[in-house]
Amino acid sequence: MNLQKYKPLLETFFLAVLAFILHWLFFNFFGYYNENNFHYPLVVLYGFFMLCSLIIVSVLIRMKQKNIDSVGNTFMLLTCVKMVLAYVMLYPILSANTGKTATEKLNFFAVFAIFLTIETVVSIRMLNKN
Repeated sequence: MNLQKYKPLLETFFLAVLAFILHWLFFNFFGYYNENNFHYPLVVLYGFFMLCSLIIVSVLIRMKQKNIDSVGNTFMLLTCVKMVLAYVMLYPILSANTGKTATEKLNFFAVFAIFLTIETVVSIRMLNKN
């Protein structure tokens, strides 16, 4: 079994863990994070997006083996599906009328952007190896 082809999964996992640690340290250093004030704890957000990213990267690895020309389209399709799932997850935050939702919305979109960047960079690196 060639473990080199699964390297993008490891890169995605380690980048996600690093981003979580930095995000958690930032929140705790500045005192922004109180789990009771957030609809979704930071661990749940990172867990959801990490699972989505690992699924996307694993599908892209398989797609690269079968038909490399379809990798870009598959990436766009899976990213759109992830956006729909993220919106479903975000909807309770958007519909809440509390004053603390602005920080949680910003946090949610920051985590989404972090994982979108991780997926994009890993996918580009995976495609450039050919």
